Amino acid sequence: MGTSRQVKARFDTRLPLEQKQLFERAAILGGYRNLTDFIIVTVQSKAKEIIEEKERIIASQKDKEIFFDSLLNPPKPNNDLRSAREEYDKLISR
Repeated sequence: MGTSRQVKARFDTRLPLEQKQLFERAAILGGYRNLTDFIIVTVQSKAKEIIEEKERIIASQKDKEIFFDSLLNPPKPNNDLRSAREEYDKLISR
């Protein structure tokens, strides 16, 4: 039975000592095994949140464009709609 191997990538960064100490303290208080776990979990969570929010905004903007385009440039009525309108007018004018 084959196992899938996850490709690993490295991420290095330099930051001020005070910032590292802050992160380490948060990792300890948060119950994380180490600073790396804290950073990975926290950043991954924030990344997903940002992506979901932006994708929602993009979808919302596309929906707005479609909606307003249909209001500003409505399609011409087809035969069924014209027939329905005529029947409605007959019912109302009685």
